[in-house]
Amino acid sequence: MPEMLEVRWHGRGGMGTVTSAELFAAAVIDEGKFAQSFPSFGPERRGAPVTAFLRISDEFIRIRTDIARPDILVVVDPKLLDQIDVTVGLKDTGKIIVNHHLSAKELKEKYGLKWPVAAIDGLKIARETIKLPIANTAMMGALNRVTGAVKMESLENQLRERFGDRADGNIKAMTRAYNELDMED
Repeated sequence: MPEMLEVRWHGRGGMGTVTSAELFAAAVIDEGKFAQSFPSFGPERRGAPVTAFLRISDEFIRIRTDIARPDILVVVDPKLLDQIDVTVGLKDTGKIIVNHHLSAKELKEKYGLKWPVAAIDGLKIARETIKLPIANTAMMGALNRVTGAVKMESLENQLRERFGDRADGNIKAMTRAYNELDMED
């Protein structure tokens, strides 16, 4: 992990993108490390594009700006790949994690991506585990598989705290995505 890991999440309002970044940051903090999480959106409504930022470090984080040069992109809404260039600013050593039914290799070819790609059909997993088409917790598992930033138990604790009785399905979605992630360089 770099000195500070910077992750930019791309989704739409109502997809849980901001919540996932927040829960991931809380898990990092619970493990005694430092993290920041914050959204970037204006007066948009449900369904409008939203960006969330996540910083992880072993040291206190003094920077307070949006992440312009992320190490990792998490694309919760795959339709955004056809609408905006989510890769703007991604470091040459960056990685892209996409919620999509296509394989990592197929995504890399379709979009001409030069970075390593990881893919998971988070929507399919969400429908099977939480019975809703909301892939945000699956994407938390995918991000943790790529980064190894926290223990899965720390993420599970955050999901239990946030979702209470509904946590089990979200934990299953996160765990499945972690285990089933298709990674390609």
